Amino acid sequence: MFRTRSNKLERIDTGDYTEEEYRTFMREIRFINQRLGDRAALEKTLLADVAEAGLKEFSVLDVGAGSGELLGVIAGFARNGGRQSELVGLDLNELSAREIAAESEKFSEISAVRGDALRLPFTNDAFDYSVCSLFTHHLTDAQVTSVLPEMARVARRGVFVIDLERSIIAWVLFNLYCFAFRISKLVRQDGLLSIRRSFLPEELKQLGEKSGLRGVQIMRVRPYRVVLAARP
Repeated sequence: MFRTRSNKLERIDTGDYTEEEYRTFMREIRFINQRLGDRAALEKTLLADVAEAGLKEFSVLDVGAGSGELLGVIAGFARNGGRQSELVGLDLNELSAREIAAESEKFSEISAVRGDALRLPFTNDAFDYSVCSLFTHHLTDAQVTSVLPEMARVARRGVFVIDLERSIIAWVLFNLYCFAFRISKLVRQDGLLSIRRSFLPEELKQLGEKSGLRGVQIMRVRPYRVVLAARP
């Protein structure tokens, strides 16, 4: 079951949910990400690159931004370091775009754009960085190799892709976590399927290289995250 990526679609990708279920989904995903999320992966990659480069101002596009939560982390990092940031969250889902807009009420440097990751509505080199988190596992391999060149096209300095590492241990632990915290059926089922749809490190590296990205590097970050870093 974990030897290859599952091609079964998650409910969140089929539209098979009510608006109330979606709001519960976003609320619980925030709860989960605060404990099991991608902050550590972001700190070791994108934020480390900004710090090492000594940038006093920078811009980031978050592709498939969902709730915009990671943009809030980046904004907080920039403010704490006396840096200026311009942060844009792109998502095709109208409800997600609203969530990102809500995040911008706390951080004015965040803005929301509703758009297609396969055809990013931005000019070449429009941002310093492009990043996505827990997004690529929603795509087929062919779609990933279409999205990554687009992310590279709009980024001057770097591309970072954070996603889940496919593992039966991660699957079991997430199932137990959902039971312990009474996570809703939609989040539990889609989360378990997300793990089955996700990547082994070598798979993500091959997709990055197939996409034409240069200097592709792969990092594993706990808990069960795999990160692709590349230069445009």
